[in-house]
Amino acid sequence: MATDFQGIATQFVTHYYSTFDTDRKNLAGLYRENSMLTFEGTQQLGAASIAEKLVSLPFRTVKHEFAEPHAQPTPNGGIIILVTGQLKVDEETQPLGYTQAFQLCQDPAGQWFVYNDIFKLSIF
Repeated sequence: MATDFQGIATQFVTHYYSTFDTDRKNLAGLYRENSMLTFEGTQQLGAASIAEKLVSLPFRTVKHEFAEPHAQPTPNGGIIILVTGQLKVDEETQPLGYTQAFQLCQDPAGQWFVYNDIFKLSIF
């Protein structure tokens, strides 16, 4: 296994949540037209649809805190990443737990992108 999949996963997750917390519309570049997002059971297909969903979420500010991501290589050189953490939105003082899974793939130019993204709040 020549690819540093754990290092790539850590860098990706740090970049993703930093971008999400500061300007969600800039996440569009991490997805492609064949990417899929499942957000709380609702599915979006394609970079534009995913970006529209993320930008339309009903809060102004968000701050993600997360544990070290877990990562494994997948066939054909991809990486699957599992993230657990907490987020705070707007002026809420009580954080919400969440779990998010990503499958990263490389495009023909060697750029990593999100092929699959599953987000679920940890509310029981």
